[in-house]
Amino acid sequence: MDRPLLPLRTALIFLLAVLSGAAAGALTFVAGEGGARSAMAALAAAGLAITFFNRLIVSEEANGTCTGEHDHG
Repeated sequence: MDRPLLPLRTALIFLLAVLSGAAAGALTFVAGEGGARSAMAALAAAGLAITFFNRLIVSEEANGTCTGEHDHG
């Protein structure tokens, strides 16, 4: 089994989402909110970060090359 469990793009998106969630949770906790609210803020930020970074990081299939006949004149 030579292929990785997750593609590099997916692993990067999940890593950035975890870091975003951890930062949001830590800042919420330092601001004086309780642990439950900090955890909810971390989960919400991580969930939104997944969709944000998924759209931000372009996949290899959609890298901007034209496959069909287009008039670029």
